[in-house]
Amino acid sequence: MREVMMLIVVLLPIFTGILLPLLSFRSKRAMWIYLEAAVCANSALVCRLLIAAPEKALTVFRFTHDLSITLRLDGPGAVFAGLVAFLWPFAMLYAFEYMEKEENPGPFFLFYTATYGVTLGVALSENILTMYFFFEMLSLVTLPLVMHTRTREAILASRAYLYYMLGGAAFAFIGMIFVLVYGTTSSFVPGGVLDMANILEKKDTLLLVYVLCFGGFSVKTAMWPFSSWLPKASVAPTPVTALLHAVAVVNTGAFAVMRVTYYSFGTGLLKGTWAQQVVMGLVVFTIVYGCSRAVKETHFKRRLAWSTVSNLSYILFGVTLMTPLGMTGALAHLVFHSFMKICSFLCAGAVMHQTDRNYVHELDGLGHRMPRVFLCFTVAALALMGVPGLCGFVSKWHLAKAAVECGEPLAYAGVAALLLSALLTAIYMIGIVVRAFFPKGDFDYSTIEDVREPGWRMLVPLLVFAALIVCFGLRSGPVIKMLEAVAFGAM
Repeated sequence: MREVMMLIVVLLPIFTGILLPLLSFRSKRAMWIYLEAAVCANSALVCRLLIAAPEKALTVFRFTHDLSITLRLDGPGAVFAGLVAFLWPFAMLYAFEYMEKEENPGPFFLFYTATYGVTLGVALSENILTMYFFFEMLSLVTLPLVMHTRTREAILASRAYLYYMLGGAAFAFIGMIFVLVYGTTSSFVPGGVLDMANILEKKDTLLLVYVLCFGGFSVKTAMWPFSSWLPKASVAPTPVTALLHAVAVVNTGAFAVMRVTYYSFGTGLLKGTWAQQVVMGLVVFTIVYGCSRAVKETHFKRRLAWSTVSNLSYILFGVTLMTPLGMTGALAHLVFHSFMKICSFLCAGAVMHQTDRNYVHELDGLGHRMPRVFLCFTVAALALMGVPGLCGFVSKWHLAKAAVECGEPLAYAGVAALLLSALLTAIYMIGIVVRAFFPKGDFDYSTIEDVREPGWRMLVPLLVFAALIVCFGLRSGPVIKMLEAVAFGAM
């Protein structure tokens, strides 16, 4: 029964969304209750799975002897599934208020809810074929969300999103085929699955394939040179961008890279090779590149999008160290960055929803009219900088520690990139806070006298996420201990 529950948590949100246009609701409130109840019930089922994890895998469909759609809950999958299950109900609650003025929100919430199930499918994938299946399905169900407003800008952004995802899928597919051909199994196994006795003469070819596969899956993390789609996708409604940038799409890319590195190709083949140097070099460059573009960006949400480009490469940096400590740091930033960035984006969305102001220079004085929103934003901003006492410091500390213990010259360059990124993050994040709370002396407060805080459905998620950013910063020990157990194969 516990094995079947893995399939239920994947399908329940998908069918909840599919049934939405077929059901007749007396009011939007009735639809909100239906959606929130389904999402909360699904998250409760995921929690039940995490508490009593099934021992066996569940094969949903078998193509051949070793090609199947199979679900299994292991350590990394439990971390990702638990993260998604916790964040989604709050994001859904926020979306209700954000989309309240929408005349026909049904199509939006159809795909928004279905994305929850597809993301869990990635987390619960037992093998590389299953992960690839849900990975590509995620691109398809999020595409309508990017083009939701159907403006010219949204259409262009969705076109760029589609092109990048298709290109990344092609390179990821190459990696999957090589793993299926030269691996002893398609399943994810700690240490990798490649048959070392049969690949000695093809080692360089497999290293090249790994680089291509890394790049293919990293398209969703917006690693350079595949970065431009993510800021463009900020044209989507804020509940969508919050999930794109903090939960579903970008984290799925990082999670997939982690899987193929540690559980398919294996660090025994990759560590110390030119392939490791190439991917680590791209990641280190992206850390600085994303922050530099964020400093230059004047649009509120696009600035946060460039911040995401940089921070996702923190996770990839931990992965490319190819050590258990590096994986611990990567998992820590996967979790903590999700809270920091979803809080940041939802704050930005609340400001834009209440004021119709989209650019940083338009935020002067708003902290006095929306103090709770900008207090939450300040907490997230300080955490992204890496201020001690907040969760961002914890994950960055573990990444730097892993890099120093790695001892490679490029790893030390990564530490320098982390320090430079912290400085640039302070510039582009604290600049917003200063404008909001300390406008210029001649600022006319009468221009913002009609601005009000958002309703409770927006404020509750912000306050919860800000509180958890502080709690994780002050009491990160149990979380880190669990992530270390996952990284070292004890879970």
